[in-house]
Amino acid sequence: MVREYSPQTQSDSFQENLPPLQSGDRLTRPEFERRYAADPHIKKAELIEGIVYVASPLRHQQHGKPHSRIITWLGVYQSLTPGVDLSDAPTVRLDLDNEPQPDAVLFIEPDVGGQTRLSSDGYIEGAPELIVEIAASSAAIDRGSKKQVYRRNSVLEYIIWQSYDNQIEWFHLVDGDYELLCSDADGIIRSQVFPGLWLEIEALLNNQMARVLEILQLGLNSPEHRSFVEQL
Repeated sequence: MVREYSPQTQSDSFQENLPPLQSGDRLTRPEFERRYAADPHIKKAELIEGIVYVASPLRHQQHGKPHSRIITWLGVYQSLTPGVDLSDAPTVRLDLDNEPQPDAVLFIEPDVGGQTRLSSDGYIEGAPELIVEIAASSAAIDRGSKKQVYRRNSVLEYIIWQSYDNQIEWFHLVDGDYELLCSDADGIIRSQVFPGLWLEIEALLNNQMARVLEILQLGLNSPEHRSFVEQL
């Protein structure tokens, strides 16, 4: 007797027969996406230079807490900057060997000249103007191969928060290479891509969020931010 399969049964059978997604696998991007979609238990997985990295469970102190501070800071900026969008831990299709899932991305919307586009199935494609990574156990990857991938794909600014060392590095792409942005005499770093996106590093590292937002508000009230919004 020949068993008949409905389309749903065929799909279920196909997914059941897929190998599990594991760190160290070397996969094409389509195969990576198939295995990722087939495993609902995996919350974060990335393809970097054709190699799979499945994230460990995330601790509050080393990841969740810094992540929430970054999203608060970027969220206020985005809410007061029409034409700029923010996404929390999205999958980003950079190229055929790289599909990271950064902790936060800030990007100029495509219809006002941004570098990214939204695919028909809802994913960000192309290089967001700003990417933030909270680097705890992933610090070697975030500062190594992932940094090179972002540079090569023209991510214009890249922030790495190394939570174990409690330090932040903010890189800006200049002539195809990353240069470190430095604080001014007042301890403030100013984005070169998003005018008005100002950050007092020490306040953020010490969880002084009222101070972080106070400095950001100064940036949002600046002439350069007003000019930026008018141009978008």
